[in-house]
Amino acid sequence: MIKINTDLVSKLINSQFKEWSNLEIKPVEKSGNDNRTFHLGKNMSVRLPSDEGYAPQVEKEQKWLPILAEHLSIPISKPLAKGEPSEDYPYPWSVNKWLDGETLSLENIDDLNQFANDLGKFLVELQSIDASTGPIAGKHNFYRGGDIAVYDEETRNTINKNVDVFNESLLKEIWELALASKWNGKPVWVHGDVAPGNILVKKGKLYGVIDFGILGVGDPSCDAAMAWTFFDDSSRKIFKNALNFDEETWNRARGWALWKALITYNYNKQSNKAIADESFYIIKVILNDYEAEDKTINIY
Repeated sequence: MIKINTDLVSKLINSQFKEWSNLEIKPVEKSGNDNRTFHLGKNMSVRLPSDEGYAPQVEKEQKWLPILAEHLSIPISKPLAKGEPSEDYPYPWSVNKWLDGETLSLENIDDLNQFANDLGKFLVELQSIDASTGPIAGKHNFYRGGDIAVYDEETRNTINKNVDVFNESLLKEIWELALASKWNGKPVWVHGDVAPGNILVKKGKLYGVIDFGILGVGDPSCDAAMAWTFFDDSSRKIFKNALNFDEETWNRARGWALWKALITYNYNKQSNKAIADESFYIIKVILNDYEAEDKTINIY
């Protein structure tokens, strides 16, 4: 595995962008998994794919983010330059404009309901941009925006491995409901990873959205998983209304949230209690929310 650190970034900048070679380089506190991110001076960042599988994201972001940014009312990641592979690092990489703001948390927003509405409206803006020539969801973005059925076997296997923890029949009911419909509209833009770590807040309000590595076009339901991973009952309803999703699209959104929480719980339950506990809580939220709508089945 390639050791991605400040020394490597310094070599890349010095060899390919000498005009920036005098700028300070330091790691970003929350750098992410698919890419490693570093501050470059005060106004830029360097973003390097952590593995070969993430390298195609660079070209996609370089091509599409400037186009999308023209149509959005809040800032998003903006590429400034594209770095080339070298002897020190074998993949393309990016220099981006640095966006100020704090990573989203429940503690740094003024009003959760207002935030839910604002985020929903941002996603509607994104979905409204012409997507006719955008990259169709597929392997390049882990099928975000594609048919959730691609994860059917994985989800069912994970449910079966945890029948002693969760209500198996209820989980299967929620999952099968997600599989029961398809997106029949035109493909729309999806961010692919709408999560607190990729959302910036300033002065208590939504300020920016970053990390478009798994950008694609297709079914927008995958971008609503935060309804169950971050929002409470009240703000979840406001988020849904802002998105203007029909019930079938909402069911698929819940399926995306359930899939991710299940596989994350199963993978970490023996090795990382904190992550497993967080995923357990999300699954419980999904079950409680579904039961509140269904009112026919006990959760545990």
